[in-house]
Amino acid sequence: MIETLYWKDNKLYLLDQTILPHEIEYCECKTYQEVITAIKTMKVRGAPAIGVSAAYAMALAEVQGENLEQAGQEIKQARPTAINLFWAVDKVLKSVEQGNTAVDTAIQMEKEDISINKKIGEYGNTVIDDGDTILTHCNAGALACAGYGTALGVIRAANEHDKNINVICDETRPVLQGARLSVFEMQEENIPVRLIVDGAAGHMMQKGEVDKVVIGADRVAKGGVANKIGSLMVALAAKRYNIPFYVAAPISTFDFENNIFDTKIEERNPEEVLVVNGKYIAREETRVENPAFDIVESNLITGIITEEGIKKPL
Repeated sequence: MIETLYWKDNKLYLLDQTILPHEIEYCECKTYQEVITAIKTMKVRGAPAIGVSAAYAMALAEVQGENLEQAGQEIKQARPTAINLFWAVDKVLKSVEQGNTAVDTAIQMEKEDISINKKIGEYGNTVIDDGDTILTHCNAGALACAGYGTALGVIRAANEHDKNINVICDETRPVLQGARLSVFEMQEENIPVRLIVDGAAGHMMQKGEVDKVVIGADRVAKGGVANKIGSLMVALAAKRYNIPFYVAAPISTFDFENNIFDTKIEERNPEEVLVVNGKYIAREETRVENPAFDIVESNLITGIITEEGIKKPL
């Protein structure tokens, strides 16, 4: 399994996910500001991976001799929706107050993330039947975490238990995390996978070709979950055709204090929508709405698979 990130000689190395699957290259981050840039530009993405990267950004701030409180506030501004980012910064600050180093804390958080994901996979395996075809949206795999994955971790666990599973990945416009990343992960592990356009998910369900849906989450709160744009449409189609719809997410993704509809939904660069392969697909002056996430309401969710078991939506 390819490494999403690693720490070496007081530097953080992040797999550049913007050029996968065609190139495998790591970004060397010597400062916490470089990690912020990597998060903003989606060289690293996925809520758990963003959280671990944020912890390592705090470690770099410590190595740089920066004020950790101030650095933490800057890191928290990198992306507004994924709660793991805020959770990780606060966890490092609390650990440092208790006498630990930010570096040691970040290293431990990376190890814990992989362990948590494997537990999620084991609990998720219990809802996967032999022969299931599983549809997933975006990428909630090893590339979205320190390793193993959440939604794709469930699929990995089912495969490791010798269940004869098949996977359908939708492309996940506009930056194609499903096509570029999830398909790549499945192919690397020889798990049977098909790629569809986003608009085909309902059609596949209508034909009876989908048994379960498993996605990740960037935030879980009262009323539902926030996940990559397009998740809501998949959930609505699954509800229409009585297909179980699961969310796989660690407890660190839970926001127990707020309503999901209070979540700030990130608006990204219009160029992501307007430009494909370096060419404009509409006039350059076209007005674009490019929300990065949408909200799947609790009544559309069968269960949330966590490291503590399968929970009801908040």
